[in-house]
This record gives sequence, structure tokens and C-alpha cells, in this order.
Amino acid sequence: MQILINTDKNVDGNERAINYYTAELKRELDRFDDKITRVEVHFGDENGEKFGKNDKRCMLEVRLQKKQPIVVTDHAESPEKAFYHAVEKLKKVLNSTFEKMREY
Repeated sequence: MQILINTDKNVDGNERAINYYTAELKRELDRFDDKITRVEVHFGDENGEKFGKNDKRCMLEVRLQKKQPIVVTDHAESPEKAFYHAVEKLKKVLNSTFEKMREY
């Protein structure tokens, strides 16, 4: 599973943060590892320099083998919270997707 982390100019994308998010994704998505080819994480700040409630965005795009990509997005007051909420959404979607595949 390849993991790519992208940030806009308003969200800190230092090496420590990238390593942390990469490790968390590997841990959280470990059971889907054989089905996922790539995960792209996109962090953004919707308001830029201005203050706003829930203006930090995390979008996760997951590429599955021989399937259409799955995309989930979450907004929160910090990139970390948006990330964790998006990961939880993603796990639910992946569980549902693979459960439907097993039924057919």
C-alpha cells in the first residue's frame, strides 16, 4: 500500500507529521492492506489565514485493486481531528464495500 500525504500552504506538512499520518494509516487500514494499492491524503485550510470553525479539511482517496476509487472528506477545527474522523468514515465505507463484494 502506497501512501501519499499532500498539504496546502496553510497546513504544516513537515516530515514528522507525514511520518505520523503514514504510520497511523498503516495501523488503521492494516486489515485492508492486500486490497488497497494507494492512499492519498489531502489536507487543506478552507479559510487560509482567517479563523473559522471546522475549516480544516482532510480528504482521503483510496485506490482499490480493479475498483473505482473511494473518497471521504471531513472538516474539523484541526487537521488531526479531521484526519481521524475521515479515517473512521473510510473504515466504514471499506467494510461496507468488501461486505457487498462477499455477498455476490
